Amino acid sequence: MSGRVFAVVGPSGAGKDTLLAGAVAATRALHWARRVITRPQVAGDEPFEGVSPQEFDFLSQAEAFALEWPAHGLRYGIRKTEFSGLGQGTDVVFNGSRAALPLALERFPNLTVLRISAPSKVLAERLAARGRETMAEIEARLARASYEVPEGLPVIDIANDATPEVGIARLLAALQAKVVL
Repeated sequence: MSGRVFAVVGPSGAGKDTLLAGAVAATRALHWARRVITRPQVAGDEPFEGVSPQEFDFLSQAEAFALEWPAHGLRYGIRKTEFSGLGQGTDVVFNGSRAALPLALERFPNLTVLRISAPSKVLAERLAARGRETMAEIEARLARASYEVPEGLPVIDIANDATPEVGIARLLAALQAKVVL
């Protein structure tokens, strides 16, 4: 039995981490792959391993990552060990980047993309609530927000435009859906 791999993508503020946390809490057969990011960890922030750029370089050169990509001036990686449960039938989800999808598909041929969307106004409110960026930075981020993914990938669209409970239910339903290209 082999588990499936799901890349959760969408613009910043779409609620990817909130939906992932709820889905993982709802089912034992799902593993949320923890990212390594070149950013300091902050209490109450998304779950990730914060490292320096030098530590990231060391991990990359040691081939510790199954996936890695740059985005928003940071570097992101997911350790190979985060995918170790696939052989035992555990499904793995990760908060990814659209830019990393071709490599993810190469590494995981059974990859399915879960594309999370939310109205621009909601994205702006969520980004402002984080307190990590100025309004000018938020506006710039929204201006470049895109939902495009490389062609040929199986994609399931999930609207996160209601309560977290509704969004989590939609994500759980998508995890059960059979994807047809």
